[in-house]
Amino acid sequence: MTDEVLFSVDGHVATLTLNRPQKLNSVTPEMAKALTDAVHACNGSDTIRAVVITGAGERSFCCGSDIRELDSYATPWDFRNRADYCDAIHQCLKPTIAAVNGYAFGGGLETALSCDIRIAATNAQFAAPEIKLGWIGGGGMAAFLAHSIGASNAALMIMTGDPVDAARALAWGLVSEVVEPVDLLPRAQALAATIAARAPIAAETAKLNLRAAFSMPLDQAMAYERDLQTICFATADAAEGRAAFKEKRPPVFRRR
Repeated sequence: MTDEVLFSVDGHVATLTLNRPQKLNSVTPEMAKALTDAVHACNGSDTIRAVVITGAGERSFCCGSDIRELDSYATPWDFRNRADYCDAIHQCLKPTIAAVNGYAFGGGLETALSCDIRIAATNAQFAAPEIKLGWIGGGGMAAFLAHSIGASNAALMIMTGDPVDAARALAWGLVSEVVEPVDLLPRAQALAATIAARAPIAAETAKLNLRAAFSMPLDQAMAYERDLQTICFATADAAEGRAAFKEKRPPVFRRR
């Protein structure tokens, strides 16, 4: 790990903090590796049931890759096969919440889009500015934006590179909530704690199911949902949920 990516756990909630505020939390290859390692740790943990991702400081959630590092790749093929932090976040098995403070630009926007839920501070701004520098995003920018805000709004962001403020992001459905900056992390962590209190296997399969809803034809997605439901129904946690309902008590889920 590196001190530029902080990893903490409180109860069943892990918080990953990009900790390079003097550089607007832009990501170096070392930070990308640390994020990947942190996600692997979350995936392998029975204790961690939800993950919050945020940025240190008040100015920026993440401004994407550190541009000065991009010329360090020996060939375009090396660049193509780099360890990508957006891929790492997307591969997290646990429910993820982006707590977006300040700038979410380029790979920072893709990082937020790779999360399941996005909450923004009132000072948040979102942009896909790569076109201003001569390239486009490569961490799922077009697909994620088109699914989140529609084709026209996605084209507007990607083709102009201009930022969108928190109010417009909320109106477009890019984020679920907008709160004051001081309330951002507590709200994200409280929401993560709520999700973590639900049946963990059900939450993880719900995440798989939502992704299938976007990537499969309707009939296949519905069949896949029924299969996931059956898997969940056969777990010890589901039996505990039914028993707790009958006994009128809170369930105790164990991710089993």
